[in-house]
Amino acid sequence: MGNVYVQKRGSVFQYQFQIASVDGKRKYKNKSGFLTRNEAFKEGVKAYTEYMNTGHDFTPNEISYSDYLDYWLDNYCKTNLRYRTVQTYTTLINKYIKPKIGMYRLSTITSVRLNMFITDLIKEYDFSRAYFKNILKVIKGSFREACDVYGLIKYNPTLTLRLPKMDIEKEEVKHLYSLDEITKILNRFKGQDAFTCSFLTSCFTGMRTGEVFALTWDDIDLENRIIHIKHSIYNKPKDEKGRWYIGPTKTISGTRDVYISATLFIALSNFKRKQDYLKKIYGKKYIYYHTEEVRNSYGKVIETRIIENKKGFKYDSNINLIFTKDNGKYTGTDLIRYPFKIIREELGFNNCRFYDLRGSYATKILNNGIERREVADILGHRDVSTTENYYISSTSDTRKNATEVFDNLMKSDVIDEIVEYKF
Repeated sequence: MGNVYVQKRGSVFQYQFQIASVDGKRKYKNKSGFLTRNEAFKEGVKAYTEYMNTGHDFTPNEISYSDYLDYWLDNYCKTNLRYRTVQTYTTLINKYIKPKIGMYRLSTITSVRLNMFITDLIKEYDFSRAYFKNILKVIKGSFREACDVYGLIKYNPTLTLRLPKMDIEKEEVKHLYSLDEITKILNRFKGQDAFTCSFLTSCFTGMRTGEVFALTWDDIDLENRIIHIKHSIYNKPKDEKGRWYIGPTKTISGTRDVYISATLFIALSNFKRKQDYLKKIYGKKYIYYHTEEVRNSYGKVIETRIIENKKGFKYDSNINLIFTKDNGKYTGTDLIRYPFKIIREELGFNNCRFYDLRGSYATKILNNGIERREVADILGHRDVSTTENYYISSTSDTRKNATEVFDNLMKSDVIDEIVEYKF
């Protein structure tokens, strides 16, 4: 590239190219320290390309959709979205989007081509409508930012993109726990107190799984019988400091207070007394934890991780986690992994998850007269429709009861006479 010049400065090489004049004076961009002329030239070409494209290290009208998606994940998603969401987007992109349409240039992809992609995907895979919606969400988001944020395309081809009608909709099966199932599960795991107490906490509050295992004793107000839900936990690839991180709740409305019922109050109170006893028994062998702030290259705090205390060290950010093993060992949501293997394989409750306790709680209280707005607030939903669409299910008993209620409302001598259809 004729615009990039390389010269030797002492024992190293430097690249240089001219940039826009300022106040009528010539300006240059240069960088030194390269061991070879070829290395300096390659880096110079890269820097020049980025300069000519106002900060992009690619030519906007030539970039493939695949390369743009990588750019979008790094520069938009990782800044604006939660870690788990970015991981989900990355999986959907690598498994379904890149292999099908990633090879096309971003600027040439039309709404027709995207509609064909979605339609073909539905024909090929037997996913739920919700799963296809997530794929569509990634596509629409990536093109929206390409148009509105980065200005790489003049028109957003996803504005009218919709999922086509699906003849057979495979929706996610939600398990509604019966009292009999809950009793059998708790009876099977007698003695595994951390598991049963976490199970009861979700069962009696409808808390999300990550919220349950983020709880500390500072979040529990036993005197006023309130749980202050302020955090959720998530895991990342393990390193020498562990793999568990603690962050805010899933949504702003997820930060909330829920009241502790009489049964749960007894469970938490007794579990705390036993945990305090175990701390004395284990003494110095008991494992404690603290939090550590993770900062990016600009010094901004972007994450908070949970780290095991080293013996003999004092920490200002100790965290008093609730659901740990007898010796204090914290394993996050791994605590429920083995029990649920037993629940499915031994007890035969094949389709249930810990998370289904949330929907079971919502369904039960709604069907017993609690208003939808109240249920939404307890679950941490800003929009009542989220509660209705995803967490509340009907049962054969409730459907039968609904018909009986309506039948009673419609009692009439005329109707009674008509339906006899005498002959």
